[in-house]
Amino acid sequence: MGIYLNSLAAYTLYKNESKKTYFVDKTSILEELFPLVEEGNHYICITRPRRFGKTVTANLIASFFSKGCDASDVFDRLKVSGNQEYRRKMNQYNVIHISLNEVPKRCVTYEQYIQRIEARLIKDLKQAYPDADVNEEDAVWDVLMDVYAADKSARFIFVLDEWDYIFHRDFVSREDKEAYIEFLSSLLKDKPYVVLAYMTGILPITKYSSGSALNMFLEYTMAEKEKYSQYLGFDDREVDELYARYLAVTSMPAIEREGLRVWYDGYHTLTGKRLYNPRSVVSALSDNQLGSYWTNAGPYDEIFYYIEKNVDAVRDDLARMAAGEGVKAKIQEYAATSMNLQTKDEILSAMVVYGFLSYEDGKVRIPNKELMDKFADVLLKEPSLGYVHRLARESERMLEATLGGDSNKVAEILEFAHNTEIPLLNYNNETDLTALVNLLYLSARDSYHVEREDKAGIGYVDFIFYPKVKNEPGIILELKVDSTPEEAIHQIRERGYMLNFKRRIGGRPEYTGKVFGVGIAYDRKSKKHSCKIEVL
Repeated sequence: MGIYLNSLAAYTLYKNESKKTYFVDKTSILEELFPLVEEGNHYICITRPRRFGKTVTANLIASFFSKGCDASDVFDRLKVSGNQEYRRKMNQYNVIHISLNEVPKRCVTYEQYIQRIEARLIKDLKQAYPDADVNEEDAVWDVLMDVYAADKSARFIFVLDEWDYIFHRDFVSREDKEAYIEFLSSLLKDKPYVVLAYMTGILPITKYSSGSALNMFLEYTMAEKEKYSQYLGFDDREVDELYARYLAVTSMPAIEREGLRVWYDGYHTLTGKRLYNPRSVVSALSDNQLGSYWTNAGPYDEIFYYIEKNVDAVRDDLARMAAGEGVKAKIQEYAATSMNLQTKDEILSAMVVYGFLSYEDGKVRIPNKELMDKFADVLLKEPSLGYVHRLARESERMLEATLGGDSNKVAEILEFAHNTEIPLLNYNNETDLTALVNLLYLSARDSYHVEREDKAGIGYVDFIFYPKVKNEPGIILELKVDSTPEEAIHQIRERGYMLNFKRRIGGRPEYTGKVFGVGIAYDRKSKKHSCKIEVL
């Protein structure tokens, strides 16, 4: 057992994972790999956004196949144990498992990064194959060939996690990236010692494998390939099972099943199968609280990094998506590797690859409430977004006027926004009015769980604002085109939309605070807005 070769690390980590309350058994992926390891010389690269279970799956694969452990105590109770090849395949292979997101102490150059990997792997090989004629000064692929020459059974499964890690490091130059691609190619391509290479990452390798360097890999992305999709991310059935487990182990459940869908669903496979962000679902159930579990990497998260490359190209699309609409886009996932994003499609492609947007039926959209809150934060903070930023800033005044019961001020803000700031909408129907209202209440997401088209009473309310702080004022908002705000208020009362507050408040105990009914109307003939606010 070594650092990389037949290490115990993957087994230890996956065993710990399998004991967790919200563990999901994805071991059926092994059944798809069994024929590949039987044949040998197969190359798979699976790319997904962050937090989609890539590392857990890599640990699963390494711990199952590795000779360095007896993993029967883990896998005997999991799905794969029912496969007839289970015993014949488990812990029968030499596995080289490398987490490529690890760097040397005080690492400032690519040479330091790659030399650490080579030195550790060569050390493992020398210890495991003492009879092989190994020269530590040789390249690691030469050492592997020497080992194979001395022992024809010395063939390996490579599990390489986060292959693209160094593409995000400041110390890595363009020339370094090219050298790294050549390193991977020299290590793996056309080598008799490779049984299987299983590689994961965020960035697709398509751009690089279009030449000869990495073209041996079959790449599986979420937007372009269906295969393996069920093993990364949670589907509805799995979330149902986790939610039932949550209800069984949580003394005072504060999360409703629908809340998980609103907050963390919204991703799609090529065939349209819905996927949830697994880390966020597990974190919410563990904390007994819905919220954002997206890891921030800067003042505007990483979202603005892509937008700022060409704000003009995507400004209108951001407004549409923040308003809940999808935007047509031609997704080219390899564009995410570029540091100089030029076109709208390149920017949106990069945001799909990193999980900020979802892609389905030729359109991109903000997938869920977790990401919508992040986008709202960007729109509120970044002046370079022009009218979109100004609309977002107006949302602060809009919420203040609503809570103050100032119907005239709400109508005035709507008039101003519609007449001077909204070039992207035709504004001929209730859908366009809904989009504008969505933008003008962006800041409300800081203090409210804002639900659109929520089931309430005997129908669906246009907007309902559940306060995050118990007994702060709630808001029910209904929209009308070519009607009156009084009719909107009447509908709120007649259809019993208030029942949502009397029954619950975001899954918490009965709500007893004040609730404002807000009716907003737009007359297409006069092109005027009107508003009425009442305490319900």
